[in-house]
Amino acid sequence: MSDPRIRPAARALIVTPDQHVLLVRFEFPAGTRWALPGGGLDAHEDHRTALARELIEEIGLRDATIGPHIWTREHRIAFINGLWDGQREHIHLVEVPDRFEPSPTLTWDELNAEYLFEIRWWHRDEIAASDAIFAPAALPHHLADLLDGGIPSEPVNVGV
Repeated sequence: MSDPRIRPAARALIVTPDQHVLLVRFEFPAGTRWALPGGGLDAHEDHRTALARELIEEIGLRDATIGPHIWTREHRIAFINGLWDGQREHIHLVEVPDRFEPSPTLTWDELNAEYLFEIRWWHRDEIAASDAIFAPAALPHHLADLLDGGIPSEPVNVGV
């Protein structure tokens, strides 16, 4: 049996001082997921370089100050395109001074082709009270730990 093909990826927890978080809505055949913006690494990219590129493409955030690697997430679900058996994500904290209007550089047709259909700000209380499915699934818990307890000394495995 061959080793699973795990795609390396980078995502951002984008948070404002008043505790709003920017999430993107994916529509997969298996259902809707609200997730952190970001995506897979291209050849010869490191996580920070890939994340900077992804933030420009997906939400139009240029010159982001990419903070520490706070969380790690791995999921093993075969990609629809058959190229990967799962994804391993490094999640970085990106603090912004206030909410901004997302302005992706990719077209909505391009974003939809990647299953992304909506971008919106959520307050931490909305996330905690929502019955939406998040990626990571325990986002409300991990977000509360981070916002109330501070940046972890080592990246936290946040599960699927």
